[in-house]
Amino acid sequence: MAFFSRPMVMGRRGVVASGHYLASAAGFRMIEQGGNAVDAAAAMGFCLAVLEPHQNGLGGEVPILVYSARDGRVHAISGVGWSPASFTIDWCRAHGIEMIPGDGYLPATVPAVVGTWAAALARFGTMTFSQVLQPAIELAEGGFAMYDELHNMIASLAETFRSRYPSSAQVYLPGGRVPEVGELFRNPDIAGVLKRLCRAEEAAKGRGRVAAIEAAACAFYRGEVAGRIVDFITRNPVLDASGREHAGLLTADDMAGWQPAVEAPLSVDYRGLTVHKCSSWTQGPAFLQQLTILEGFDLRAMGPCSADCIHTWIECAKLAFADREAYYGDPLLDRVPFDVLLSKDYAARRRSLIGPTASMELRPGDAGNGIPDYLSFDVLADNRRGLHSSGDTTHLDAIDSEGNMVAATPSGGWIQSSPVIAGLGFPLGTRGQMFYLDARRPNALAPHKRPRATLTPTIVTRNGKPLMAFGTPGGDCQDQWTLQFFINCVDFGMDVQAALDAPEFAIGHVPSSFYPRGAAPGWVGLDRRIPQHVIDELARRGHVIGAIREDPIKMMGIVYDADRGVIRGGVRSTGGVTSAIGW
Repeated sequence: MAFFSRPMVMGRRGVVASGHYLASAAGFRMIEQGGNAVDAAAAMGFCLAVLEPHQNGLGGEVPILVYSARDGRVHAISGVGWSPASFTIDWCRAHGIEMIPGDGYLPATVPAVVGTWAAALARFGTMTFSQVLQPAIELAEGGFAMYDELHNMIASLAETFRSRYPSSAQVYLPGGRVPEVGELFRNPDIAGVLKRLCRAEEAAKGRGRVAAIEAAACAFYRGEVAGRIVDFITRNPVLDASGREHAGLLTADDMAGWQPAVEAPLSVDYRGLTVHKCSSWTQGPAFLQQLTILEGFDLRAMGPCSADCIHTWIECAKLAFADREAYYGDPLLDRVPFDVLLSKDYAARRRSLIGPTASMELRPGDAGNGIPDYLSFDVLADNRRGLHSSGDTTHLDAIDSEGNMVAATPSGGWIQSSPVIAGLGFPLGTRGQMFYLDARRPNALAPHKRPRATLTPTIVTRNGKPLMAFGTPGGDCQDQWTLQFFINCVDFGMDVQAALDAPEFAIGHVPSSFYPRGAAPGWVGLDRRIPQHVIDELARRGHVIGAIREDPIKMMGIVYDADRGVIRGGVRSTGGVTSAIGW
């Protein structure tokens, strides 16, 4: 009997899904007020920054994919900030840094959330910034009920806040104690920041909606907010996990010079569908590479959760993620050979490497200039955790009745990784930990460069028309779990909720994107619902069977059924607060 964690949500005016039910309610509120999917997504994004500060925040990142019904195209918005101009490989060597830490100020990049949502709203939305910010202001100022997950995180961080991050204690330990579950929790400083943006928009409204939204973003990146960020990280050095004390390197010029780019996504065709991903400033192309390899197998004949199917997927994933390590970086500064990596010929060569037993090597392909000599299996350390991450992530999707679609993956700016900026209510992100300090590599640290984020939303079209928007938290697992969801829908014919709830699995074979970049050769974590005889067969083939687990995965997806005029959505969340709403 199939397991369903939640009922599938269906509506005709719109469906929204996000990491917290209050954010989903705010998104649908925008649709009820006449807004479109982009307006709804922006409202949800800012609410999640208030509601899930351990998963994302205003100091973090948010890669966004938008399908615009008006122009019939998918657009990617590069919601990842760049590194400080002064933060270089030479600077790290001079200061004895061999690997960028996962906490403190050194891995901070320019906060991308405000500017990215402003760009999405200005170009593809219909509402004002003040309208979409109102629900988040209400939650930050009036409060929301503390829930188990956030309570437990704050409790685990209480001593860190008291001893290392006193500005965080001021916000998250009101009265010196951990807020109880069910108690109203407020963050008036974040409300103050958002109100400042509203005032800037109001002052510029005579110049039109778009110009007024741009003025609001400018108030964040070139006004008092940016000044307070730079002043705080300069005057309040912190100790990172390695025991080094350092101040922040971001400057007012770094803040003022950054802006998101609206660009064409990468895409491949798979069984009559076109799958769109952000470029290699995320790990998104790894999803596409897996599809081009898997396309040559009859997965339907293998059957879902069979040993043949899981083995084939694992080996495809190892190949795609090895190429991620070898070739992916900021395409503005790194030459990434997409013409080869996403081609059918290259996929066929990679597919031929898959045998009947588990591979234990790190096997990047030859994309035209030989196998990179900077990448070898000896960079891997045996780390049986396999799936290390210093923070987490959330996600949101929205589709409206016109077929506008949004998939966005907010993350970074975690309260566990950096102190709250006093008076602003949020910490900076630590995405720069994903840079390498080997100049020969792509994704190597350089001034004003975007790190290769794990954040990777997905949009799917059929014959240029809207079809699917989906995504998940999960670090390096994001383009593993969502690929399985997609295959469940397309190859195995499952509906959206069944596909979300199906058993999942993930590899830890390649280096983690997060400090300290641990990996476990051959390691695979399996859902506890996978049959024992399948687990035994995978072990016989040489796979290193890791955790048999039931994780609270917050995966979600929405499907647009144009023929029936119905939008279907769902979430997977075992015991969490993730929610989808439709009407």
